[in-house]
Amino acid sequence: MSEIQARVVQAVHGRHTVLPDPAYETGLAEALRAAMGHERLEEAYRQLGPQDDFQSRMLRRVYLRALVRHLGQGVTVRPGVTFRHFETFSIGDGVHLGEGAILQGRHDGNCEIGEGSWIGPQAFLDARDLVIGAQVGWGPGAKVLGSTHTGMPVEKPIICTDLVIRPVRIGDFADIGVSAVILPGVTVGEGAIVGAGAVVTRDVPAYAKVAGVPARVIGWRREELR
Repeated sequence: MSEIQARVVQAVHGRHTVLPDPAYETGLAEALRAAMGHERLEEAYRQLGPQDDFQSRMLRRVYLRALVRHLGQGVTVRPGVTFRHFETFSIGDGVHLGEGAILQGRHDGNCEIGEGSWIGPQAFLDARDLVIGAQVGWGPGAKVLGSTHTGMPVEKPIICTDLVIRPVRIGDFADIGVSAVILPGVTVGEGAIVGAGAVVTRDVPAYAKVAGVPARVIGWRREELR
């Protein structure tokens, strides 16, 4: 039996040119914000259906621009992307938000997604204090958790105890594998790779490759670090 050969092809998202959104989209977002107010805008966004034609893509961008703190140019918002506390999000140019991604903010929180980053379908971002750098790949189904319950006092149900929110930082050019989990307080360094299914419990050095449960360094992307 002959060996099956791998193919190397050019990236698509990472190479595309970000074009400015049409001026009418910005104007429409401003008009809707003034006319509808935040609650009605949220409801209108949630009522958008599963279609992914030109009009649907445009409307998702328009509503999102009217709701979030900042929306860059050329953002792609696939069907089923859901937000909580839209007003705490800043999303850079050329970001891709995949189908069914959940972005869970907090009323006093902050989430920044850097330009050119790709958030895969079914991702879950606990975005209470989250910064994702530029050109980050976030695999399908990957998750980040930003908080834990204290569990005290023990007489209370755990879900009724106080939350401890810990910042999570993902460096520029990092890549988070399919179904990986990033735990509260973790920093993933620039250019690091987190393997598929890894559970990251501590900081990942820049340009490291980590895998496993819990994740451990299995290699380095730069020769001088090996």
